[in-house]
Amino acid sequence: MAKHDVLIVGVGSIGERHLRCFSQTERADLSICEVNAPLREAIADRYGVKTAFDDFDEAITSGPEIAVICAPAHLHIPMATKLANLGIHTLCEKPLSVNLDGIDELRDATERHRVVLGIAYTWRHFPISVAIKEALDSGRFGRPLSLVHVSGQNFPTYRPAYREIYYNDHKTGGGAIQDALTHMINLGEWLVGPVDRIVADAKHLALPGVDVEDTVHVLTHQGDVMGSYAMNQHQTAKTTMFTIACEKATVLAEYHKNRWMWQETPDGEWHVEQFPAVERDSNYLLQAHSFLDAVEGRSEVRCTLSEGLQTLRVNLAALASSKQHTWQQIA
Repeated sequence: MAKHDVLIVGVGSIGERHLRCFSQTERADLSICEVNAPLREAIADRYGVKTAFDDFDEAITSGPEIAVICAPAHLHIPMATKLANLGIHTLCEKPLSVNLDGIDELRDATERHRVVLGIAYTWRHFPISVAIKEALDSGRFGRPLSLVHVSGQNFPTYRPAYREIYYNDHKTGGGAIQDALTHMINLGEWLVGPVDRIVADAKHLALPGVDVEDTVHVLTHQGDVMGSYAMNQHQTAKTTMFTIACEKATVLAEYHKNRWMWQETPDGEWHVEQFPAVERDSNYLLQAHSFLDAVEGRSEVRCTLSEGLQTLRVNLAALASSKQHTWQQIA
């Protein structure tokens, strides 16, 4: 099997995960770029990485075929544009950015140099998500009418360094809307269609050491589908649920229980599809394989630049709505 030269840009928590998972595909020869010297040296030593750069421009001119951008969100578009202009296929971490600056240049460079560009919204790779998407697209449940999402986790447990990283500032992609709710919005858009109107209420309630929002409630119109999304980053239980009411059935996804189910008649039997419990890396490994397949021309990227841009517009509208207390139209 031919291997691809893959550069991981930024090896903080998510960058290390991508490094680990691309390595597990056994389809990649890996190098890293990290400005933090102690972190760069530690990660290179931990994973046996032989080539480690401290300068982005030097790294991208060294000849990688693929790059994975894991830097803070405000750097994503400038980095991705440089990579596209060099013909380097790119998997860019979510969100695409924190504003719309440079979008046209990135799109033009991507099209001109025919590079594969994917946005790393990992939830689209979860087997539960894929099963629900296939069922909804088949039409067997009829037209989706409403979607309700509820989730929460104890963020300090999973990201203990959250005070010192990008999360502490909206300008670098911080806060619950850009950090976590964006995953759920993007997944909801994939399942039932893009958001065209949104109103949001967001507040900091509990996380110590930051003042960005840790709790969010939003209402959406997604074409003819009415949506509701509620999330917090401070509860003790880690839960993620979607309920999608369709014309012919109700769909319930319980990600924290590794299952989804559907009911086709009132008070009827719930039909359950149970998936094996998996490690968190498993879905990132699926994403890595999927992106490599797209580079090889064997599939399409799971989340395109256009879809990532759509979710970015929703992020920005949700932030604006939470400040202005008004409905926002997605341009």
